[in-house]
Amino acid sequence: MVKRIYDEPESGDGYRVLVDRLWPRGMSKERAALDLWMKDIAPSPGLRKWFGHDPARFDEFDEQYRAELDASAEVVGALRDIIMARGAVTLLYAAKDPLINHAVILRDYMNDVVGRTGE
Repeated sequence: MVKRIYDEPESGDGYRVLVDRLWPRGMSKERAALDLWMKDIAPSPGLRKWFGHDPARFDEFDEQYRAELDASAEVVGALRDIIMARGAVTLLYAAKDPLINHAVILRDYMNDVVGRTGE
């Protein structure tokens, strides 16, 4: 599941993982209610800046981010292990658009890695 970090935590969130490289503005650590912050699974700074949340660049961003994930076996493996051990995991992001953001790509990528569909 993916969720905006600014949304209130819920019991169904399970294990809450922030997948942004930068700490979200205005968010306290207490309010975030994180279990883990995985900075290294976020897009590289160069890719993030190039994308700039421009919907016209999303398809290419998706391809480039997946290539970065393919090259990051250690961090992807760590997240896979968390998902396999915890079951319910929520990937948290700060972007405003719920459909045009890296957490959506990461969710789909991880579903492929662990052999899940949907969610």
